[in-house]
Amino acid sequence: MKQSNLFCGISCNLDSNILATALPLFEVGSVDAIEWSFDALFRHTHIPGWFEELLRVYAEAGRLVGHGVYYSLFSGQFKPEQQQWLAHLKSTAETYRFDHITEHFGYMTGADFHKGAPLSVPFNDVTLRIAQDRIRRMYMACERPIGLENLAFSYCMEEVEQHGEFLKNILSEVNGFIILDLHNVYCQAKNFGVTWEDMLQTYPLEMVREIHISGGSWEDSQVEEGRKIRRDTHDNAVPDEVFFYLENVIPQLPNLKFVILEQLGTDLKTEESRTQFRTDFERMTKICRALEAEKPHSNNNFLPAKKIENTPIYESKQLAAEQDALTNILEESIDFKEVKQKISNSILSDSDWKTEQWDDTMLETAFAISRKWKDGFK
Repeated sequence: MKQSNLFCGISCNLDSNILATALPLFEVGSVDAIEWSFDALFRHTHIPGWFEELLRVYAEAGRLVGHGVYYSLFSGQFKPEQQQWLAHLKSTAETYRFDHITEHFGYMTGADFHKGAPLSVPFNDVTLRIAQDRIRRMYMACERPIGLENLAFSYCMEEVEQHGEFLKNILSEVNGFIILDLHNVYCQAKNFGVTWEDMLQTYPLEMVREIHISGGSWEDSQVEEGRKIRRDTHDNAVPDEVFFYLENVIPQLPNLKFVILEQLGTDLKTEESRTQFRTDFERMTKICRALEAEKPHSNNNFLPAKKIENTPIYESKQLAAEQDALTNILEESIDFKEVKQKISNSILSDSDWKTEQWDDTMLETAFAISRKWKDGFK
């Protein structure tokens, strides 16, 4: 592993396709760091010794980062599954020395944390307090820097414009950081007709400690003829524009430490797809190495400035009821027309969710996401 202050890595889970794809990269020592979705082990009753050793090697070098999927940061009700998630984080963090721990923005739809997809919430005082409460608990469980990933999905332009500031307000509770997922930026820019420069101006770039890059897919809208929606599906090569984003944003990030390439193992089954993944990794690494010396440097360790105290759990019965209503509508409706009708007649109407301002194609996308994942991540 190269001595550096900017580490290039891959999202590496206990998946045979990912591991087979990445093996040539590991063999030549070009993988500086690995990001592990530590809470995705529900499919596995046992971690093989060789994978444990891989995690330990990177952990001891300070190059292992943990990425959560199922915490459901914004759930209005604090559920037993969330307490179990925190207990698992605590025990895992005691076993492996993570450099930092991150989670997704949003709340999980579905009957449990392995069935559903993360969706956005209103940006108001209630959701801010809930998110701050939940990230405090994350920090107390692992005592490592805590980060949140920007979302690829928004219901309307107002959310796009406010997302970066809302992330900043949440993370200030623990002096946390942002994972700037550049493909998520790409999705928002394409779906709302915004330039990437304007998108980046909405984020506090000094808070970025990690970058994600990945690929995705286009989906034809059925409610607006001729419109295509960009989806963060992690199932294709990284677009050239995302590499352009990477090349241009690195010099603006004084606290950037990790750049991670992501792709689902289910889409790395052919030699062509595996070769493309390695090509993308090499291109990503080349960009980072070329810009490493030019990158400004700061000394923010993203640890809380004061002791984090345990406080009573903050919940909102109203938010929980609204989330349940939206989840049920998205998962159980027969078609988009029914989704629209049910929302207009629900507690979501004339509320802080501002459903009247939602872009129909974005609601259509939320409907598709929810129906796809309601039976679990495949």
